[in-house]
Amino acid sequence: MEYTFTLKYRLTPDDGTPHEVAERLGAAGCTDALVGVGLSGRLALEFTREAPSAEAALLSALTDVKTAVPHAQLIEAAPDFVGLTDVAEVVGVTRQNLRKLMLGYSANFPLPVHEGSATVWHLADLLEWLKTRVAYQVEPTTLAVAQATKQINLAKLALQIAPSTTQEVHALLV
Repeated sequence: MEYTFTLKYRLTPDDGTPHEVAERLGAAGCTDALVGVGLSGRLALEFTREAPSAEAALLSALTDVKTAVPHAQLIEAAPDFVGLTDVAEVVGVTRQNLRKLMLGYSANFPLPVHEGSATVWHLADLLEWLKTRVAYQVEPTTLAVAQATKQINLAKLALQIAPSTTQEVHALLV
């Protein structure tokens, strides 16, 4: 199957010029990615990768980038963090429709990652909820990519947890 996703990185000065980075990415097997270097010190790669699963596609892309640009730091795998407008585009409905569902099903609507002036969810959580609770049609590859990018982003964040607090915090959150 073919999976489309984006990997965003922070580069170091040791990584070289954008042209050098792009050349190394091509040599490492990232020929299936559009390379974006618009912001200085940043790299965005939009992949359309053939693989047996979304997870395999993401892991192979992460491996290829690590080979080409070993000091680059992953910022985010996307699509993952979304607002209602983003999800509305993915499922083909209006933002107002999703807001009505959020308000009408407030007791079991997926919890956001961040709630404030902008509210953000994991795309996978919303797609799974829409598919099971409201019977929306969700593209299987889109859901698979959203689930895989969520896991990559959570794993990246988990690396920041101090080992001494893990058990105590886990007990309080479960």
